[in-house]
Amino acid sequence: MRPNLNLMKATLTGALGGLLFGFDTVVISGAIDSLVKLYNLSPYGKGWTVAIALIGTVAGALGAGHVGQKIGGRETLRITAVLYVVSAIGSALAWNWPVLMLFRFVGGLGIGASSVLGPVYIAELAPAKWRGRLVGAFQFNVVFGILAAYTSNYLIRTLHLGSLEWRWQVGIAALPALGFLALLFGIPRSPRWSASKGRNEEALAVLKLMGDPNPEAELADIQSALAEEHATAHEPVFQWKYRYPLFLAISIGAFNQLAGINSILYYLNSIFASAGFSQISGDQQAIAIGFTNLVFTIVGMSVIDKLGRKTLLLIGAAGTASCLAAVSWLFATNSHPGALVWVLITYIAFFALSQGAVIWVYIGEVFPNAVRSKGQGVGNASHWFMNTAIQLAFPMVVAQIGRSAPFTFFAVMTGLQFVVVLLVYPETKGQTLEALQRRLVRAE
Repeated sequence: MRPNLNLMKATLTGALGGLLFGFDTVVISGAIDSLVKLYNLSPYGKGWTVAIALIGTVAGALGAGHVGQKIGGRETLRITAVLYVVSAIGSALAWNWPVLMLFRFVGGLGIGASSVLGPVYIAELAPAKWRGRLVGAFQFNVVFGILAAYTSNYLIRTLHLGSLEWRWQVGIAALPALGFLALLFGIPRSPRWSASKGRNEEALAVLKLMGDPNPEAELADIQSALAEEHATAHEPVFQWKYRYPLFLAISIGAFNQLAGINSILYYLNSIFASAGFSQISGDQQAIAIGFTNLVFTIVGMSVIDKLGRKTLLLIGAAGTASCLAAVSWLFATNSHPGALVWVLITYIAFFALSQGAVIWVYIGEVFPNAVRSKGQGVGNASHWFMNTAIQLAFPMVVAQIGRSAPFTFFAVMTGLQFVVVLLVYPETKGQTLEALQRRLVRAE
């Protein structure tokens, strides 16, 4: 049995938040050098220009779970779409640096919230057999958004718009954001959210609409899990019995960023410029890396329910550690600059088929129904907090220590990730969310 049309429509709409997530997070890579010149920014100011949106993502990720459980994921995603529109238009029209920073922060709120609620919404709609691949659609859209941003930056650059160039680069995101907002009015609520509010007929109708092979049994399983949690339906996620899911979510979120992925994506043009590439050439290399990211995310999604989450994480950690060590060596020795793009392409391939394909699926799986959105928020906040700290520090570390230093650090961290995943992480493929709840929550 394959996913039906209704399930695919809801999945793709929920995942469209991922496209805006990817686009908005990396579009700054094309505009940052223009902003540095326009506002005479120091390495500290350059780091803050990138990091301010990420601070917004931490706040958005932490708050989204509470709002999502109260009014529903679908309704909260509509709010994120509005935030995306306001951020894109406001950033394009910004008349000074503080105003630009304000609207980038607003965009960050939308990114953080959609990174929590998009995967959760899809996970709660999808049958166990298809959950990994369907939630993976969110990550697919993230990397498609990254490729779209790099391509958009390049195409706008070729128009030679002068001082307006960076405004078009950051403002163009308003168009897909408006499309996302419109599509969100054509999808149903999550059946698990409906059941948690006592709307069992609505939940059953959605399960049937999504093509669940046995909707009555699935609803009964959901109700059983909810009944077990009824006494503590609004309990906080930070409890001893949730220590294992919390460790898994926080650590995978942190390791995702300690692999250096977003430093490379956000500062890609600056990295290539430091290796001697021209601005246009750097844009072209960025498109090649974005395309590789897309292709290998598809590869990861196609095998995530066959090979499993843990196997992919181990393969990726070994590959990315090797590539990061190679980048560090290239910069430390100032040799073979032409090899840089090929090493980064290989790095992106390993990252995309492992961490990139797994993280949002994994965080969405390990928490029980009562705290899933909150747990997703904790894991995503870990991801975004680490992302913020690293991106704020990256240009200063490069300026004060050298180009190779951050890549050496990232290589060591991905080596540590391999050990932790090997020894501690469980496999979650092919199990219902309720079965995982019984396995991972430890009451003792």
